[in-house]
Amino acid sequence: MKLIRPLLVIFGGLSLITGLAYPLLTTGIAQAAFPSQANGSLIEKDGKVVGSRLIGQNFSSDKYFWGRPSATSPMPYNAGNSSGSNLGPTNKAQLDAVKGNVDNIRKAHPTQTGPVPVDLVTASASGLDPEISVASAYYQVDRIAAARKLPASTVRKLVEDHVIGETFGLLGEPRINVLELNLALDELTKKA
Repeated sequence: MKLIRPLLVIFGGLSLITGLAYPLLTTGIAQAAFPSQANGSLIEKDGKVVGSRLIGQNFSSDKYFWGRPSATSPMPYNAGNSSGSNLGPTNKAQLDAVKGNVDNIRKAHPTQTGPVPVDLVTASASGLDPEISVASAYYQVDRIAAARKLPASTVRKLVEDHVIGETFGLLGEPRINVLELNLALDELTKKA
């Protein structure tokens, strides 16, 4: 009995510290120092949450920029089931999926004769990538301009205005958040 009481006190104390005090402290610091990130980097439009800067969405209309293909199941861009396909580059199912994606992209962009940007035909590791390369955005400009009856130069300028540079000026590559670009595209079309 002499040993059980100190063990219970230590167990109770550590449970309070690690199970209650520490999470409350870190949550409080995150809310004070990084409120947007701590709350999911949500994007609002007209007072309603339309998505997150961190999670891709399924855009399939010709009037919108398309993101990377999603490998989540049972439906694309399922944030509750983030995962890649885990198929290797020589796997027949992977090769067939990429070939199908290339065919679909080429059919949707008949004015493009160059190579298809790789991120338009392959899924990311999470299956929820919210960003595409600058090349992928430019690849889609003619399709979107035609669908929205806008000059291609106007859509191209919108892409230029939404380029996110390398992290800390040296990590990664320039990229574009698809949801933010599509929201800006809707605003541009409203004004036109």
